[in-house]
This record gives sequence, structure tokens and C-alpha cells, in this order.
Amino acid sequence: MNPIGIVFDPECLLHDTGPGHAESSARLQCLLNMLGAHDVQALSPTILHGRSATEAEVLRVHSPAHWKRLKATAGYNVRLDNDTVASPRSFDAALRSAGCTLAAVEAVVAGEVRSAFAFTRPPGHHAEPDKPMGFCLFNNVAIAARHARATLGMQRIAIVDFDVHHGNGTQNTFYHDPYVLYVSTHQRPLYPGTGAATELGEGLGRGRTINIPLRGGHGDAEFDAIYGSVVARILERFRPDLIIVSAGFDIAAEDPLGSMEVSSDGFARIAAHLVAAAEMTCGGRIVFALEGGYSLMALQDGVFACLEAMAGVVQVGEPRGSLATLPLGDAVQYLDLYREFFPI
Repeated sequence: MNPIGIVFDPECLLHDTGPGHAESSARLQCLLNMLGAHDVQALSPTILHGRSATEAEVLRVHSPAHWKRLKATAGYNVRLDNDTVASPRSFDAALRSAGCTLAAVEAVVAGEVRSAFAFTRPPGHHAEPDKPMGFCLFNNVAIAARHARATLGMQRIAIVDFDVHHGNGTQNTFYHDPYVLYVSTHQRPLYPGTGAATELGEGLGRGRTINIPLRGGHGDAEFDAIYGSVVARILERFRPDLIIVSAGFDIAAEDPLGSMEVSSDGFARIAAHLVAAAEMTCGGRIVFALEGGYSLMALQDGVFACLEAMAGVVQVGEPRGSLATLPLGDAVQYLDLYREFFPI
């Protein structure tokens, strides 16, 4: 089996969103509870401890005003927008959440493990350079990507996002950056309303943003075809030095916030396609960072499925379905847009 790492920090549990909030500490607790299970132990994961992201690391992505606004919430309960709150310990928890992703990237680049999964909370992909939103305070994967380029010798980074919601913050961070590829599958229309296929990046970054918007109702076959036939080929042609995955489990059939139909087997195959792409392009270096997922059972099952794929228990060859025969809606007609930059 491939050596895998799992990174977490108990301080991430201290981000208290209040009663009834979808993004609760129970999400992380259910994953920590899973670590003692026989099936997980059979994968022989290396448990890696997180750290706090530094101010300098955060400021590679976020503005000083954003940093000051969140730092000022320490010790208070603050509503940042209609969906996003901070509690007295949320600032520290958010630094730890970003730090878990940083620690995962550092371990993978150093060769301590082949791949790693960062159990991050609060999530991050909606956080813009200058504002928190959508349950997210700091953009964990963006901070990790900038860190990998600035200090770890990774020149080309690919960020792949399979959350049901579009990662507007990640896209906007790298919209003009030719060295960071952002690929997102997401339900559209859905919060936050961004992620049209025509959003392709600007300037030197044109063609480094690839959005694959999907209508609700798609399941294992469609995602298998997309990740095996489109995303894998884009990654092969971009040839990143590192792949970072915004892993959102709200595309699960049971999730209350999305309308997709992915099962644990579907998650295993999505992850296995990405692991195979990492093996082909960047020596297997791949990091998964938790984003959404609000059915606790589906979250637990989906994360375990990804861990199995990372360990090599689940492997894939050609996708089971063909894009030509699947009801993908608007995604198929947008393939010509992607071919302008990647001959898929």
C-alpha cells in the first residue's frame, strides 16, 4: 500500500458555529472518531499533527485588512455574513485549519508520506482575499499553494475542487496566475453563483481556470467520466509539481445542501483518478483538504473511500462511462472551451 498521512488538530473543534449550523464541530469529530476503526487502521496511516499558519503565510493570500478583521474576532461571537460566524476561539481554529493543510503539503513534498489528507475546519474555498464567506475564514488550499511555490520549490500547482459549491475564493486568488491551475466541478445554479464555464482566467492566467458546471442529479457514472476523461487529461497536460484537492463531500446523495447523487464508491473513483494523475505527473504528490460535507455518515464514508484510493486499495483504469453517452447537460457543450487550452 502507498504510505498515507492524516493531519488534524483538535483545536479546530473550538470553532463554535452555534446550534443548528450546518458546519459544526460534529463534522470533524466524526472523522476523528473514525481514526480508531479497524478499516482505517488497516491502511496504516501516519498521523501528522497540524500547526498554526503564520501571519506571513496567511498574507500571501489575504489582505492585511482581512487578517485584522478576523484577528479582532478573538474572544467574541461575531456574525461575519449571513452564513459565516466567528466564536471566541475561531481565529485560532482557522489558523490551525490552514496550518493542517500546510503541514500536509510539507509532509508530502518532503517525502514523509506519499499523499496526505488534512482534516481542515473551518473550510476555506469560499474565503476571498479580502473577506470571509460561505462558512470559510481563511482559504486553506490557496495558502498552501502559495506556500508550496514560495518555500518548497513547487513551481506549478494544480488545485482540483469537487465540492458541490464553486470555490469562488480560490478562483479569484489565482485568476491571473499562470502557475496555479484551478479545476472545479460544482452544481450550478447554486451558492455562491460563480463558476460559469466561460470563467477561464485573465491575462497570463487565461486558461488556468477550468470550471465544469453541472446541473443537480448527477451521480457516480457522470463524475467518473468527468474525472477520468476530462480532469485527468487536463492534469496530464498541465503537468503540475503538486496536486491539492478541495475535497467537498456535499456531492453525496445524502447531503442536505446539494442535489448530487455520489456514493462512497463514486468518491473512491474520483479520488483514484486524481491519485493516478498525481502518479503520472508529479511523483504521486497529492494532498486532500476537507471542504464541505454536511451528512455525517456520508462524510465519514466519503473520506474513508478517499483514504482507500490514496493507499492504493482502490485503483481505476478507464472511466466506466463515456462523456458522449452521459446526460451531463451544459458540460458537454463547453468542452470546446477547455480544448482551446488543453487538447482533451
